[in-house]
Amino acid sequence: MVDLYYPYLVRPDALDVWMDVEVRNRLSWYYQVMNGYRPAKYLICKRVGLDGDLDLSSMDLDELWVIHNNLRDEFLSVYKEIRDGETKLDDLSIPKTSFLDVKIELAYRLLSPCRLCEHMCEVDRLGGRRGFCGLDHVARVGSAFTHLGEEAPLVPSGTIFFTGCSLKCVFCQNYDISRDPFNGVTVDARRLADIASSLYRKGVRNINYVGGNPDQNLHVIVESLRYMDNNVPLLWNSNMYMTVEALEILLDIIDIWLPDFKYGNNECAIRYSRIKRYFDVVSRNHKIVYDYGSDMIIRHLVMPNHVECCTKKVLDWIANNIPRVLVNIMGQYRPEYLVVKEPDRFRDIARRPTREEMKMAFSYADKLGIVYKPVS
Repeated sequence: MVDLYYPYLVRPDALDVWMDVEVRNRLSWYYQVMNGYRPAKYLICKRVGLDGDLDLSSMDLDELWVIHNNLRDEFLSVYKEIRDGETKLDDLSIPKTSFLDVKIELAYRLLSPCRLCEHMCEVDRLGGRRGFCGLDHVARVGSAFTHLGEEAPLVPSGTIFFTGCSLKCVFCQNYDISRDPFNGVTVDARRLADIASSLYRKGVRNINYVGGNPDQNLHVIVESLRYMDNNVPLLWNSNMYMTVEALEILLDIIDIWLPDFKYGNNECAIRYSRIKRYFDVVSRNHKIVYDYGSDMIIRHLVMPNHVECCTKKVLDWIANNIPRVLVNIMGQYRPEYLVVKEPDRFRDIARRPTREEMKMAFSYADKLGIVYKPVS
């Protein structure tokens, strides 16, 4: 039996952080689900749907999206009633075709051709071809464990690390699984549900889908929820380079978002992550999640020599567009992967950020009124 108090002896701030009014206000839904006061969103998705036995596989994509969007209206109405304490999950019947069923069908449709990330490589991953992320339709897990090193409100976190990634960061600290998509154990939806349920029984505060990157495994993750009934918050720990279609599937399922926001411009993203239109896509997706009313902690990694071009630009955008989020301003950057192998090629980022650079980042966040201290 796992000692549920052990994580809080290691990380007492994981309890103390909830004394902060801003944290409680900005993560209010997550807090309620975490403590069992409200059901996780994916459980609500299972109770919203249609009474008839629909053959979703026979429908075309446009028909599926029409059904999805109509069911979203119903979901939002039920979600509001549950959030406000007017309805309980047990008051709702189980439909023959649920909102979750529709999302699962859509997720698999987006694999052939693949449109899960904005590379839009459009290969037939369902047919066995590998996309830009390095994966076909098979999901692989590099590791899964109770993580005590995440942001204080998230500890202990039930992290599930998937292989493959839609970014190609030259400084990646998880390059062993992000660049080698076969460096993991194959999981289907039932096995993934078993992994998440096992973590839940160990007393984690959330199920944290991470990597690599989880986006390209969205189909298996969403399907795994069919085989889960644990009331635990779902957390999406993503680089946020997904398509709007992929995001639409996730919005009604994820209880708290932990997205990256690395670069303040497209040029740095191309040089260090081989990714086009980065700022346009990632800022768009952050805004969609924020406007949907989702709880969110944004991670920004301060890189050496990039305070002006990236850190300040990212913080400016956050302050002007999504001001009520929490932001983890991270000083954990260190030279890894190709930066270590080719330091002359990446001379400007071949060191850790200085104390002065971190002070500049924190000072600028203070100036903008960004709340970062409880989670940084």
